[in-house]
Amino acid sequence: MATWLKRGMDAQTKSDNNKAVRDTVEGILADIQARGDDAVRELSIKFDKWDRESYRLTQAEIDACVDTLSKQDITDIEFAQAQVRNFAQHQKDSLKDLEVETLPGVILGHKNVPVNAAGCYVPGGKYPLLASAHMSVLTAKVAGVKRVVTAAPPFSGKPAPAIVAAQAMAGADEIYCFGGIQAIGAMALGTQSIASVDMLVGPGNAYVAEAKRQLYGRVGIDLFAGPTETLVIADDSVDGELCATDLLGQAEHGPDSPAVLLTTSRKLAEDTLREVERLLEILPTAGIARKAWDVYGEVILADSDEEMVEIADFIASEHVQVMTKDPDYFLKNMTNYGALFLGPRTNVSFGDKVIGTNHTLPTMKAARYTGGLWVGKFIKTCTYQKVLTDEASALVGEYCSRLCALEGFAGHGEQANIRVRRYGHRDVPYAGAAAPLAAAE
Repeated sequence: MATWLKRGMDAQTKSDNNKAVRDTVEGILADIQARGDDAVRELSIKFDKWDRESYRLTQAEIDACVDTLSKQDITDIEFAQAQVRNFAQHQKDSLKDLEVETLPGVILGHKNVPVNAAGCYVPGGKYPLLASAHMSVLTAKVAGVKRVVTAAPPFSGKPAPAIVAAQAMAGADEIYCFGGIQAIGAMALGTQSIASVDMLVGPGNAYVAEAKRQLYGRVGIDLFAGPTETLVIADDSVDGELCATDLLGQAEHGPDSPAVLLTTSRKLAEDTLREVERLLEILPTAGIARKAWDVYGEVILADSDEEMVEIADFIASEHVQVMTKDPDYFLKNMTNYGALFLGPRTNVSFGDKVIGTNHTLPTMKAARYTGGLWVGKFIKTCTYQKVLTDEASALVGEYCSRLCALEGFAGHGEQANIRVRRYGHRDVPYAGAAAPLAAAE
């Protein structure tokens, strides 16, 4: 039976915090819906200390941001974007249109159709997270989205040059500099100056995630991508320094980012706890990482790999770093995770920044029913049908008529009956006035 050497925040406190977030978001979205640009401006001034006539960046402003970066900066962004684009293209190539003759004269198929407009949120209030631009904008463009809108908050009182450059290099069609709920609301609901989009994608804090949740249905969303979560699964094949580094490397995202160690080694668990404390004395971002670790950090001691799989699937973490003697065991047996990072040679940071897999991943247990952002999220798989012969129309019509009668749908039944009369040359009574079509002989 598993033992918790350290526990995080209790469920009731989390629930109370979530309710406060829900109420705040609901009020702000209603304000944006009612007042549009005026509400967005007031919110930007209040939360971002940022005011301007238009929050859309001009081409001259975009060029100026790009020009501030060094040649090495540009090269590094190009390398990361090449990896993301390459993997996204392979994913796109795996999606095939389909057309098949299922009965003589009956053609069924589907087409993969990209959405027309996507809004990509790029978080950047605490750190200029340019990687999120690669993950959302590039993926949308590879999918074939015609209009890609991006929004990122100002950083240190102005557009973050690296974020702006990454958005532009990835192919964004409109680049806005505002953040938080106001950015999500403006893109989804539209304002006097911003045309609404068809879907929203991208990670963010609890308020951004809640705004996407409340807007789902009004627009599509990729998934619920809230505060970063990481789970390190390890055994005695690795050491405490490596585990502590991987835990704190994600805890620095924000004070509400869970970081959990799950291990079969008590020695590793205790070593990791000591290493966490040592690293928090020297990590430049310890001010944030400490809050996350103290409130949300956990250390769980399990009896076996099998029990670690069971616990990990219950946690359903966004990131799962596996550093065990047989990491492929977890690849074969785990079912609930955003992304797996298998073996000590890789880590979540590789996935976050450069290796090519997408870093927008499910949080808050959403990994139980969805994977992360990929080209398929921007694509609608839409079916179609054709009936090419009279005989096929009459055959399907006869079955359809009887099935409609079972449900009591007279109008549906008549849609079938009229085709049996016309194409099967049978005298079938109107469905609303007589018994349904008799059983076929």
